[in-house]
Amino acid sequence: MIGGGYLTTHVLDTARGAPAAGLAIELFRVDGSVREFLGSFVTNTDGRTDVPVLPAETFAAGVYELVFHAGDYITKSEIALPEEVFLDTIPIRFTVVDAAVHYHVPLLLSPYGYSTYRGS
Repeated sequence: MIGGGYLTTHVLDTARGAPAAGLAIELFRVDGSVREFLGSFVTNTDGRTDVPVLPAETFAAGVYELVFHAGDYITKSEIALPEEVFLDTIPIRFTVVDAAVHYHVPLLLSPYGYSTYRGS
């Protein structure tokens, strides 16, 4: 059932202490072993997408996966690395239970690690 909620994300570059601008993101809906591509986005200067990743009119309960293309972003960044990029793509799979509320999935990123949580 489609509700009034929506999905957003935000990427912060913790190594630089700044939003991660220009980071590519893909969104998939997951049903068992099937991954359905829903869209692609690039973060703006605030580390956010210009529109909700999944707006209210298409937001429904289910399993989703955000894929953050961290390797490309890190390679283009000003941070000097002693070796090849450690993180390439970061998939975050999560479940939307209540399609009537806002889900926010931020990513805190550094060249050697990341964290996420359900934000607000």
